[in-house]
Amino acid sequence: MINVSVNRKNNQIKQFELSGHAESGPYGYDLVCAGVSSVSFGAVNAVLTLSEVDLKIEQGDEGGFLRVTVPDNVPNEAMGKVQLLLEGMLVSLQTIEREYNEFINVKQQ
Repeated sequence: MINVSVNRKNNQIKQFELSGHAESGPYGYDLVCAGVSSVSFGAVNAVLTLSEVDLKIEQGDEGGFLRVTVPDNVPNEAMGKVQLLLEGMLVSLQTIEREYNEFINVKQQ
């Protein structure tokens, strides 16, 4: 199962972590894994490209782990972009969870 944990501070996403494997299909054909990876890495790349904010990114060597932290010193204008992109990612992950809840769990703190 993929576990997604979203941590907020002052109602803003400050960090998210993905861990585990969906195992919803054979290696290379796991649609849940592919969807979650596409959504999360797409959001991270969008933040890096469109907001020019240097996120702290930690990844596992063999996949199955991603932790992204938003730095504290982000200017307000850039933070608005970061939050919009991360909230969009969260909506997409929750959409995947609604359809495939035996393979992904999304929680917010």
